[in-house]
Amino acid sequence: MTVINTNIAPVKIIEQFRAEDHRVIFIKTFHQAQLAEAGIDFALKESFYSVSHQHVLRGMHFHAPPHDHAKIVFCTQGSILDVALDLRKESPTYGQAVSCELSHENHRALYIPKGFAHGFLTLTPQATTFYLVDGAYNADADGGVLYNSFHFNWPITGEPIISNRDLQFLPLSQFQSPFN
Repeated sequence: MTVINTNIAPVKIIEQFRAEDHRVIFIKTFHQAQLAEAGIDFALKESFYSVSHQHVLRGMHFHAPPHDHAKIVFCTQGSILDVALDLRKESPTYGQAVSCELSHENHRALYIPKGFAHGFLTLTPQATTFYLVDGAYNADADGGVLYNSFHFNWPITGEPIISNRDLQFLPLSQFQSPFN
């Protein structure tokens, strides 16, 4: 695994280990010791995946303290544009976003620390996205920010496919962040 810094320091791109021969492609999606060596303190507590059609936009989601959690996100089928939005009130990068294309071809993952909202846009006809999370889901802590309310240009023509829940989130300008 190789860990790459982004323009917002705690968000990292992880190039997953890949081995390939005439039989298979083998990808190592998680290695706690290697991540710790790169400064990522992550203890896996929960894992899940979603399957999305093209133009589906999921986000921007977070868990509020004390149930906040970090995520490692990667795509095993298709391609997504993954986005992390800084919601830390005291951060010089508050309201700024990091994005990275994740696909079954580039074998990249995005590490999204606590204090960030997360979302993605599906770029291919279908995409399977995996989430490794260092905390358990808590419905009372689940929240979000409206996807189009911060300075980010989603690469889509027309209207994205978004859940009613995600459309009800407050815009960033009206959002009171629970993160320091």
